[in-house]
Amino acid sequence: MSLAQDMETCRAMIRTGSFSFHAASRALPVRVRDPSIALYAFCRVADDEVDEGQDKASAVLRLRDRLDLIYQGRPRNAPSDRAFASIVEEFEMPRALPEALLEGLAWDSLERRYDTLNELKGYAARVAASVGAMMCVLMRVRDPDVLARACDLGLAMQMTNIARDVGEDARAGRLFLPLEWLAALGVEPEQFLARPSASPQIRECTALLLREAAELYRRASPGVAGLPFDCRMAIYAAGHVYAAIGSEVRRQDYNSVTTRARTTSAHKMRLMALSALQAGISTVTPMSPRLHARPDPEVAFLVAAASRRAVVSARSEALLGILQQLEARDRTSV
Repeated sequence: MSLAQDMETCRAMIRTGSFSFHAASRALPVRVRDPSIALYAFCRVADDEVDEGQDKASAVLRLRDRLDLIYQGRPRNAPSDRAFASIVEEFEMPRALPEALLEGLAWDSLERRYDTLNELKGYAARVAASVGAMMCVLMRVRDPDVLARACDLGLAMQMTNIARDVGEDARAGRLFLPLEWLAALGVEPEQFLARPSASPQIRECTALLLREAAELYRRASPGVAGLPFDCRMAIYAAGHVYAAIGSEVRRQDYNSVTTRARTTSAHKMRLMALSALQAGISTVTPMSPRLHARPDPEVAFLVAAASRRAVVSARSEALLGILQQLEARDRTSV
Protein backbone atom coordinates (compact mmCIF):
# COMPACT_ATOMS: atom_id res chain seq x y z
CA MET A 1 0.00 0.00 0.00
CA SER A 2 1.09 3.60 -0.61
CA LEU A 3 1.70 6.15 2.12
CA ALA A 4 -1.38 8.03 0.86
CA GLN A 5 -3.54 4.93 1.47
CA ASP A 6 -2.00 4.42 4.90
CA MET A 7 -2.75 8.05 5.77
CA GLU A 8 -6.37 7.68 4.67
CA THR A 9 -6.73 4.70 7.00
CA CYS A 10 -5.24 6.76 9.84
CA ARG A 11 -7.66 9.63 9.11
CA ALA A 12 -10.60 7.24 9.29
CA MET A 13 -9.38 6.06 12.71
CA ILE A 14 -9.27 9.66 13.95
CA ARG A 15 -12.72 10.53 12.62
CA THR A 16 -14.32 7.64 14.50
CA GLY A 17 -11.98 7.53 17.50
CA SER A 18 -11.64 11.11 18.72
CA PHE A 19 -13.91 13.97 17.72
CA SER A 20 -11.89 16.44 19.79
CA PHE A 21 -8.55 15.56 18.19
CA HIS A 22 -10.13 15.39 14.72
CA ALA A 23 -11.61 18.88 15.14
CA ALA A 24 -8.38 20.37 16.48
CA SER A 25 -6.20 18.69 13.82
CA ARG A 26 -8.22 20.32 11.05
CA ALA A 27 -6.85 23.66 12.22
CA LEU A 28 -3.25 22.51 11.64
CA PRO A 29 -1.46 23.21 8.36
CA VAL A 30 -1.21 20.15 6.11
CA ARG A 31 2.55 19.85 6.66
CA VAL A 32 1.85 19.17 10.36
CA ARG A 33 -1.68 17.75 10.17
CA ASP A 34 -0.84 14.56 8.31
CA PRO A 35 2.20 13.68 10.47
CA SER A 36 0.18 14.43 13.63
CA ILE A 37 -2.60 12.11 12.42
CA ALA A 38 -0.02 9.37 11.81
CA LEU A 39 1.38 9.95 15.31
CA TYR A 40 -2.07 9.91 16.91
CA ALA A 41 -3.09 6.77 15.01
CA PHE A 42 -0.03 4.87 16.20
CA CYS A 43 -0.53 6.06 19.80
CA ARG A 44 -4.25 5.21 19.64
CA VAL A 45 -3.65 1.70 18.32
CA ALA A 46 -0.97 1.13 20.95
CA ASP A 47 -3.17 2.40 23.78
CA ASP A 48 -6.21 0.39 22.64
CA GLU A 49 -4.24 -2.84 22.35
CA VAL A 50 -2.89 -2.47 25.88
CA ASP A 51 -6.06 -1.05 27.45
CA GLU A 52 -8.61 -3.36 25.86
CA GLY A 53 -6.65 -6.59 25.51
CA GLN A 54 -6.96 -9.49 27.90
CA ASP A 55 -3.18 -9.99 28.14
CA LYS A 56 -1.79 -6.51 28.72
CA ALA A 57 1.80 -7.67 29.31
CA SER A 58 1.93 -9.41 25.93
CA ALA A 59 0.41 -6.34 24.27
CA VAL A 60 3.17 -4.09 25.64
CA LEU A 61 5.87 -6.54 24.57
CA ARG A 62 4.38 -6.67 21.06
CA LEU A 63 4.42 -2.88 21.02
CA ARG A 64 8.10 -2.93 21.99
CA ASP A 65 8.82 -5.24 19.05
CA ARG A 66 6.82 -3.02 16.70
CA LEU A 67 8.78 0.04 17.83
CA ASP A 68 12.05 -1.84 17.25
CA LEU A 69 10.97 -2.60 13.67
CA ILE A 70 9.91 1.00 13.06
CA TYR A 71 13.29 2.35 14.14
CA GLN A 72 15.01 -0.29 12.01
CA GLY A 73 13.10 1.07 8.99
CA ARG A 74 11.07 -2.09 8.40
CA PRO A 75 7.71 -1.53 10.12
CA ARG A 76 5.07 -4.18 10.65
CA ASN A 77 2.65 -4.53 7.74
CA ALA A 78 -0.02 -2.23 9.20
CA PRO A 79 -1.06 1.28 8.11
CA SER A 80 -0.42 2.95 11.49
CA ASP A 81 3.06 1.42 11.78
CA ARG A 82 4.06 2.29 8.22
CA ALA A 83 2.78 5.86 8.56
CA PHE A 84 4.56 6.33 11.91
CA ALA A 85 7.79 4.92 10.47
CA SER A 86 7.65 7.54 7.72
CA ILE A 87 7.48 10.41 10.23
CA VAL A 88 10.20 8.89 12.42
CA GLU A 89 12.51 9.06 9.41
CA GLU A 90 11.40 12.44 8.04
CA PHE A 91 11.43 14.30 11.35
CA GLU A 92 14.29 12.42 13.04
CA MET A 93 11.98 11.62 15.95
CA PRO A 94 14.09 10.90 19.05
CA ARG A 95 13.41 7.34 20.10
CA ALA A 96 13.26 8.34 23.77
CA LEU A 97 9.88 10.02 23.13
CA PRO A 98 7.82 7.04 21.87
CA GLU A 99 9.70 4.85 24.35
CA ALA A 100 8.45 7.09 27.15
CA LEU A 101 4.92 6.37 25.95
CA LEU A 102 5.76 2.66 25.87
CA GLU A 103 6.95 2.86 29.48
CA GLY A 104 3.70 4.54 30.54
CA LEU A 105 1.66 1.82 28.84
CA ALA A 106 3.81 -0.77 30.61
CA TRP A 107 2.94 0.89 33.93
CA ASP A 108 -0.73 0.59 32.96
CA SER A 109 -0.32 -3.10 32.25
CA LEU A 110 1.24 -3.58 35.69
CA GLU A 111 -1.76 -1.72 37.20
CA ARG A 112 0.66 0.57 38.98
CA ARG A 113 -0.70 2.99 41.56
CA TYR A 114 0.87 6.28 42.57
CA ASP A 115 1.64 7.34 46.11
CA THR A 116 2.18 11.04 45.43
CA LEU A 117 1.23 13.73 42.95
CA ASN A 118 4.82 13.75 41.67
CA GLU A 119 4.63 10.03 40.94
CA LEU A 120 1.34 10.58 39.12
CA LYS A 121 2.98 13.37 37.10
CA GLY A 122 5.72 10.89 36.18
CA TYR A 123 3.04 8.67 34.68
CA ALA A 124 1.36 11.62 32.93
CA ALA A 125 4.75 12.65 31.52
CA ARG A 126 5.01 9.29 29.78
CA VAL A 127 1.49 8.86 28.42
CA ALA A 128 0.68 12.51 27.60
CA ALA A 129 3.61 14.95 27.83
CA SER A 130 5.61 12.65 25.53
CA VAL A 131 2.95 13.23 22.86
CA GLY A 132 3.22 17.00 23.36
CA ALA A 133 6.97 16.79 22.84
CA MET A 134 6.50 14.67 19.71
CA MET A 135 4.01 17.22 18.35
CA CYS A 136 6.66 19.92 18.76
CA VAL A 137 9.11 17.77 16.79
CA LEU A 138 6.52 17.50 14.00
CA MET A 139 6.31 21.32 13.99
CA ARG A 140 10.13 21.35 13.83
CA VAL A 141 10.30 23.14 17.17
CA ARG A 142 13.29 22.20 19.33
CA ASP A 143 13.46 25.18 21.68
CA PRO A 144 13.71 23.82 25.26
CA ASP A 145 11.41 26.46 26.78
CA VAL A 146 8.66 25.84 24.23
CA LEU A 147 9.08 22.09 24.66
CA ALA A 148 8.77 22.45 28.44
CA ARG A 149 5.50 24.36 28.04
CA ALA A 150 4.19 21.72 25.60
CA CYS A 151 4.93 19.11 28.27
CA ASP A 152 3.03 21.25 30.81
CA LEU A 153 0.03 21.15 28.47
CA GLY A 154 0.31 17.37 28.18
CA LEU A 155 0.42 17.02 31.97
CA ALA A 156 -2.60 19.31 32.34
CA MET A 157 -4.64 17.36 29.82
CA GLN A 158 -3.82 14.04 31.49
CA MET A 159 -4.74 15.40 34.93
CA THR A 160 -8.05 16.51 33.41
CA ASN A 161 -8.58 13.05 31.92
CA ILE A 162 -7.96 11.40 35.27
CA ALA A 163 -10.31 13.82 37.08
CA ARG A 164 -13.05 13.20 34.51
CA ASP A 165 -12.70 9.41 34.62
CA VAL A 166 -12.51 8.68 38.36
CA GLY A 167 -15.68 6.59 38.35
CA GLU A 168 -15.09 4.89 35.01
CA ASP A 169 -11.57 3.92 36.07
CA ALA A 170 -12.74 2.66 39.46
CA ARG A 171 -15.39 0.42 37.88
CA ALA A 172 -12.63 -1.04 35.71
CA GLY A 173 -10.46 -1.65 38.81
CA ARG A 174 -8.10 1.24 38.04
CA LEU A 175 -7.05 3.91 40.53
CA PHE A 176 -4.97 6.97 39.65
CA LEU A 177 -5.73 9.29 42.57
CA PRO A 178 -2.57 9.72 44.70
CA LEU A 179 -2.68 7.24 47.55
CA GLU A 180 -1.34 9.73 50.09
CA TRP A 181 -4.31 12.01 49.37
CA LEU A 182 -6.72 9.14 49.96
CA ALA A 183 -4.95 8.15 53.17
CA ALA A 184 -5.05 11.72 54.50
CA LEU A 185 -8.81 11.82 53.88
CA GLY A 186 -9.47 8.39 55.38
CA VAL A 187 -10.36 6.63 52.12
CA GLU A 188 -9.44 2.94 51.86
CA PRO A 189 -8.60 2.29 48.17
CA GLU A 190 -10.00 -1.24 47.98
CA GLN A 191 -13.28 -0.21 49.57
CA PHE A 192 -13.62 2.65 47.09
CA LEU A 193 -12.92 0.33 44.14
CA ALA A 194 -15.45 -2.20 45.45
CA ARG A 195 -18.16 0.46 45.81
CA PRO A 196 -17.24 3.65 43.91
CA SER A 197 -19.15 6.65 45.24
CA ALA A 198 -18.87 10.41 44.87
CA SER A 199 -18.07 10.94 48.54
CA PRO A 200 -16.88 14.36 49.78
CA GLN A 201 -13.38 12.89 50.10
CA ILE A 202 -13.26 11.67 46.48
CA ARG A 203 -14.65 14.99 45.30
CA GLU A 204 -11.89 16.76 47.22
CA CYS A 205 -9.24 14.63 45.50
CA THR A 206 -10.81 15.42 42.14
CA ALA A 207 -10.78 19.12 42.98
CA LEU A 208 -7.09 18.94 43.90
CA LEU A 209 -6.28 17.30 40.56
CA LEU A 210 -8.13 19.99 38.65
CA ARG A 211 -6.39 22.69 40.67
CA GLU A 212 -3.05 21.24 39.58
CA ALA A 213 -4.29 21.02 35.99
CA ALA A 214 -5.37 24.68 36.05
CA GLU A 215 -1.89 25.79 37.12
CA LEU A 216 -0.34 23.66 34.36
CA TYR A 217 -2.68 25.14 31.71
CA ARG A 218 -1.71 28.62 32.94
CA ARG A 219 1.99 27.78 32.74
CA ALA A 220 1.65 26.16 29.31
CA SER A 221 -0.08 29.12 27.66
CA PRO A 222 2.97 31.33 26.91
CA GLY A 223 4.65 28.48 25.06
CA VAL A 224 1.98 28.37 22.34
CA ALA A 225 3.21 31.71 20.99
CA GLY A 226 6.58 30.04 20.38
CA LEU A 227 5.04 27.60 17.90
CA PRO A 228 4.77 28.35 14.16
CA PHE A 229 2.01 30.91 13.61
CA ASP A 230 -0.18 28.56 11.57
CA CYS A 231 -0.05 25.88 14.30
CA ARG A 232 -1.10 28.01 17.25
CA MET A 233 -4.87 27.91 16.79
CA ALA A 234 -5.00 24.10 16.94
CA ILE A 235 -2.92 23.93 20.10
CA TYR A 236 -4.88 26.69 21.83
CA ALA A 237 -8.05 24.79 20.85
CA ALA A 238 -6.79 21.49 22.27
CA GLY A 239 -5.98 23.17 25.57
CA HIS A 240 -9.29 25.01 25.75
CA VAL A 241 -11.36 21.91 24.97
CA TYR A 242 -9.67 19.88 27.70
CA ALA A 243 -9.83 22.76 30.19
CA ALA A 244 -13.56 23.00 29.44
CA ILE A 245 -13.95 19.36 30.45
CA GLY A 246 -12.41 20.26 33.80
CA SER A 247 -14.85 23.16 34.10
CA GLU A 248 -17.74 20.75 33.55
CA VAL A 249 -16.43 18.51 36.34
CA ARG A 250 -16.34 21.57 38.63
CA ARG A 251 -19.88 22.50 37.58
CA GLN A 252 -20.98 19.00 38.60
CA ASP A 253 -19.51 19.66 42.07
CA TYR A 254 -16.53 17.43 41.28
CA ASN A 255 -18.70 14.35 40.90
CA SER A 256 -17.04 12.29 38.17
CA VAL A 257 -18.12 8.97 39.66
CA THR A 258 -21.81 8.88 38.76
CA THR A 259 -21.60 11.39 35.88
CA ARG A 260 -19.14 11.99 33.04
CA ALA A 261 -18.31 15.53 31.98
CA ARG A 262 -18.78 16.37 28.31
CA THR A 263 -18.64 19.47 26.16
CA THR A 264 -21.13 20.09 23.39
CA SER A 265 -20.28 20.61 19.71
CA ALA A 266 -21.50 24.20 20.00
CA HIS A 267 -19.20 24.80 22.96
CA LYS A 268 -16.26 23.34 21.02
CA MET A 269 -17.01 25.66 18.09
CA ARG A 270 -16.97 28.68 20.43
CA LEU A 271 -13.64 27.53 21.83
CA MET A 272 -12.26 27.17 18.28
CA ALA A 273 -13.29 30.78 17.58
CA LEU A 274 -11.59 31.95 20.78
CA SER A 275 -8.47 29.99 19.79
CA ALA A 276 -8.39 31.64 16.37
CA LEU A 277 -8.50 35.06 18.06
CA GLN A 278 -5.73 34.14 20.49
CA ALA A 279 -3.56 32.75 17.69
CA GLY A 280 -3.90 36.01 15.79
CA ILE A 281 -2.72 38.23 18.64
CA SER A 282 -0.27 35.98 20.48
CA THR A 283 3.38 37.01 20.61
CA VAL A 284 6.41 35.66 22.43
CA THR A 285 7.32 37.67 25.50
CA PRO A 286 11.10 37.15 25.72
CA MET A 287 11.39 37.95 29.44
CA SER A 288 8.29 35.99 30.51
CA PRO A 289 9.12 34.03 33.69
CA ARG A 290 6.40 31.51 32.84
CA LEU A 291 7.87 30.85 29.39
CA HIS A 292 11.33 30.28 30.84
CA ALA A 293 10.23 28.32 33.92
CA ARG A 294 12.23 25.17 34.48
CA PRO A 295 10.49 22.02 33.32
CA ASP A 296 9.10 19.83 36.05
CA PRO A 297 11.60 17.09 36.95
CA GLU A 298 9.14 14.49 35.66
CA VAL A 299 9.32 15.87 32.09
CA ALA A 300 12.93 17.11 31.97
CA PHE A 301 14.11 13.98 30.13
CA LEU A 302 11.52 14.57 27.39
CA VAL A 303 12.67 18.17 26.92
CA ALA A 304 16.30 17.08 26.77
CA ALA A 305 15.58 14.37 24.20
CA ALA A 306 13.35 16.50 21.95
CA SER A 307 15.72 19.49 22.03
CA ARG A 308 18.63 17.16 21.17
CA ARG A 309 20.43 18.19 24.35
CA ALA A 310 20.60 14.52 25.28
CA VAL A 311 21.36 11.69 22.92
CA VAL A 312 19.68 8.45 23.95
CA SER A 313 21.02 5.56 21.92
CA ALA A 314 19.49 2.76 23.97
CA ARG A 315 16.54 2.14 26.25
CA SER A 316 16.74 3.65 29.69
CA GLU A 317 17.46 1.32 32.60
CA ALA A 318 13.98 2.08 33.94
CA LEU A 319 12.31 0.97 30.72
CA LEU A 320 14.48 -2.13 30.51
CA GLY A 321 13.53 -3.03 34.07
CA ILE A 322 9.81 -2.65 33.32
CA LEU A 323 10.08 -4.74 30.15
CA GLN A 324 11.92 -7.48 32.06
CA GLN A 325 9.11 -7.53 34.62
CA LEU A 326 6.58 -7.90 31.83
CA GLU A 327 8.57 -10.66 30.15
CA ALA A 328 8.73 -12.56 33.45
CA ARG A 329 4.97 -12.15 33.93
CA ASP A 330 4.34 -13.18 30.33
CA ARG A 331 6.35 -16.41 30.78
CA THR A 332 4.55 -17.36 34.00
CA SER A 333 1.12 -16.82 32.40
CA VAL A 334 1.78 -19.29 29.57
